[in-house]
Amino acid sequence: MTVEYIVNTLKVEVIAGKEGLSNEVSGGYTGDLLSFVMSHAKEKNIWLTIQGHINSVAVASLLGLSAIVLTEGVEADQEMLDKANEEGIPILKTLFNSFDFAVKLAQIEG
Repeated sequence: MTVEYIVNTLKVEVIAGKEGLSNEVSGGYTGDLLSFVMSHAKEKNIWLTIQGHINSVAVASLLGLSAIVLTEGVEADQEMLDKANEEGIPILKTLFNSFDFAVKLAQIEG
């Protein structure tokens, strides 16, 4: 499935990185400790987190993640948005917590 399919199905807000909406998603990862995410998330994962800063985009870029989902209504700082646009990494935003969003993500087919 693609990031765009997830956006359309789960009605999440795209706040940056629209160029990457066609990115393929092969799985997901939930975590907020950047070093742990770096050692456990896989390429083409969609990452659910509350880390709304530029370092999250660096991790996503390094790992080849498909998108970042900011959960619980967390706001992204401007540096994050600018870097995500530059890198073409979609930043999505939802009011759901990470667990609830992961459940919804697992229930859709693409």
